[in-house]
Amino acid sequence: MIFLELVLQNFGPYQGRQTINLRPETNGNPRPIILFGGMNGGGKTTLMDAIRLALYGQRAQCSTRGNLSYNDFLTQCVNSNASPIEKTRVELVFEHVKEGKMEEWRIVRTWTKNPKDGKDELGIVIGEWPDKSLISIWDEYIENILPLGISNLFLFDGEQVKELAELEKPPQAVIDAIYNLLGLELASRLSTDLNILANRKRKEVADVEERAEIEEIEARLAQQEEQKKVVKEKLEELKLQLELAQKHQKKASEKFILEGGKIAQERSQLKSKIKELETARDNQRQTLRNLAAETLPLHLISPLLVEAETQAEKELKRQQSLAAREVLQERDSRLINYITQLSLDSQSVEQIQSFLDQENQTLEQEIESDIQPYLEIDSETFSQFKTIFYSQLPAQTQQTKDCLKQLQTLQDEIDATERKLEMAPPEEVYKKLEDKLKLSETELLKAQAAHEEGRRNLDQIKIAIAKTKKELDTYGDGTFKYKSGQHLLDSIQKVQETLAEFKEKLTLKKLNKLEVEVAECFRYLLHKSDLVHRVIISSDDFSLTLYNIEGKIVPKHRLSAGEKQLLAIAFLWGLARVSGRNLPVAIDTPLGRLDSSHRQNLIERYFPSASHQVILLSTDTEIGESELINLREQEAIAHEYLLKYDSQQSKTLVEAGYFFS
Repeated sequence: MIFLELVLQNFGPYQGRQTINLRPETNGNPRPIILFGGMNGGGKTTLMDAIRLALYGQRAQCSTRGNLSYNDFLTQCVNSNASPIEKTRVELVFEHVKEGKMEEWRIVRTWTKNPKDGKDELGIVIGEWPDKSLISIWDEYIENILPLGISNLFLFDGEQVKELAELEKPPQAVIDAIYNLLGLELASRLSTDLNILANRKRKEVADVEERAEIEEIEARLAQQEEQKKVVKEKLEELKLQLELAQKHQKKASEKFILEGGKIAQERSQLKSKIKELETARDNQRQTLRNLAAETLPLHLISPLLVEAETQAEKELKRQQSLAAREVLQERDSRLINYITQLSLDSQSVEQIQSFLDQENQTLEQEIESDIQPYLEIDSETFSQFKTIFYSQLPAQTQQTKDCLKQLQTLQDEIDATERKLEMAPPEEVYKKLEDKLKLSETELLKAQAAHEEGRRNLDQIKIAIAKTKKELDTYGDGTFKYKSGQHLLDSIQKVQETLAEFKEKLTLKKLNKLEVEVAECFRYLLHKSDLVHRVIISSDDFSLTLYNIEGKIVPKHRLSAGEKQLLAIAFLWGLARVSGRNLPVAIDTPLGRLDSSHRQNLIERYFPSASHQVILLSTDTEIGESELINLREQEAIAHEYLLKYDSQQSKTLVEAGYFFS
C-alpha cells in the first residue's frame, strides 16, 4: 500500500481546496520520506486525522473527536470561514493490489455543516471507474487492507511513543493491535465460528422442545455477551476516570508539597524538633562552659607553658646540682684521705686531685649559670604540671573541638528547620491546600472503588457466560448421542482443543521472531551493542524484559528517557517487520522528547528504513537544519512541505519547501 495523494477542502484550518502529492519518489527515483513542517497548532495533526477519517469514517480514532458524536465531529471539522454552500472534502488516493494487479484507489468523503443523517457521503473510485458496490461494505473491506486495530501502529505520534515507553506493559489497545498484526486473532475468530457452527448443529438435530430450550440458552448467552460488552465499556470508562483521578490526586499532592502544605502539616513536629535541637545545643554549650572552668583555658597560653616547662626543668636540674655538690665535696675529701693512706706517689695523688677539681669546677659552672630561678617548683608540682599539659589538656582540647563541631551541626540543623518552617504557608492557605488534597484523595478512592466494582462485575459476567456456555455445550448429550450430528459436535470439540494448542504454539513462534526483530532494531537504533543482547516478550501481556550479554536482566527503569523511546520505536518497527504488511508509516511529532544523540540515530537509521513510505510531521525544533541536511544527503526525502498558518484568517496553506529551504 502506498499513499499517492491527499486532498483537503475546507477541512479544519485548510480553507479552500489543497492537493498534496505523497508519492515516495523524485523524478522516478524512490525516496521514502515525505516531510511536513509546521508550528504547533498549524495543522500537522489535522493531516493525520484526515488520513484516518478518509480510511475509516465514523470509526476513525481522530485526535480532536473525544466523546463527540460523529455528526458533531464532522461539523467541528468544517473550516470556520468556508462558504455555507461549499462542501467539506477529504480525499485519499493510494495504490493497492486488486485481483493481482496494482490499482489506484480514491476514497472520497464529503459533508456539510450539520450533515444529513449525521454522516458523510462516501465515494470510491478504483482506477477510472467508481465502485458503488464497495461503499456499503467499505468498513469490512478496509480491514483487509489496513485494519483499524493496527492502524495506530503505523499512524502514530510522539506522545503515543512516549506513553508506550513509560508503561511496563503495552495498553490493551496496543495488545489487541498486536494480536491482529501477528495474525493471532484468526485462531480466536475460527474458535468463535466453530461455536456458532456447533450451536447451529445442535438446533438441527434437536427436537422442537430441545430446540426451544437451546434457543433460550442461546438468547441468555447473547444477552450475557451484550451485558459483558456494556460492562467492559463501562470498565474502560471507569479506568479512564481512575487514571484522571490519579492524575488529579498526583497534581494536588505535588501542589500541596510545592506550596508548603507538607511543611505546614508538619508544623508542630518541626517546632518540636527545633526545641529538641535547641536543648541539645544548650547541653553542648554547658559542656563547653564546664570545660572552660577546668584546665581548658591553659590551651590559650600553650607557648608560655612550653617555656615554663623548660624553665622548670632547668631549675630542677640546678637544685639537683646544688644537692649533689655537698655530697661530692664530702666524698672527695674522704677519697683523698684514703688515697694518701695507700702510699701512692705524690704525682698520682696530684693527678687525682686535679681530676676531681675539674669535675667540681664543671659542677660549679652549672650551678653558677645564668638561670634565674623564679618558679621555685618542686618535683611533685612539676609532675602534676606535666600530667595536666600532656594528658588532661590535649584530651579536653579534643573534646572541645568535638563539642564545637557538634554545636555547629546542631545550629545548622536548627537554621535549616527554621527556614523550612518559614516556608510554611499561612493557616488559611494551608487549609485550602489540604481541602483540595483531601478532595482529590476522596475522588481517587471513589474511582478506585468504582473501578474495582466494575472489574468484579466483569468477572461475574464472565463466570456466568462460561457457565451458560458449558450448559449449552453439555445440553442434550443423551439425546444427541445416537444422532448423526453428534459426530460433528464431538469433532468440533476436538478441533477446539487442537486450535487452542495451535494458538499457543503460534503465539510463541510469532513472539520468538518478534523478540529477535525488536532486539535487532533496538541495538541498531541505539548504536550500543553491549547494552541489550536479548529481548523476551511475555505471551500474557506483551511486556518486555531486557537481558545483557551476560544473561542478566537490564531493568527498564535504568534506561534513560531517550533509550526508552527508542525501545518503544524498536517495538513498533519490529512488529511491522514481523507482520510482513507493506504499509506506509506516518509519524506526528517524531523527535519531540529525544536528545541530540538519539535524534541523530533516528534520522540516520530509522526514518530512511522504517517503511517504503514514511510521512513525517515535524516542528522546526525537531527536524532542524542539520537533520534536514542529513536526510537530504541520504537522498531520503521525496517531498518537502511547509504548513503556513495565518492566525489572522485562521487558515493553513500547504506550500512546497521546508523551514530552512
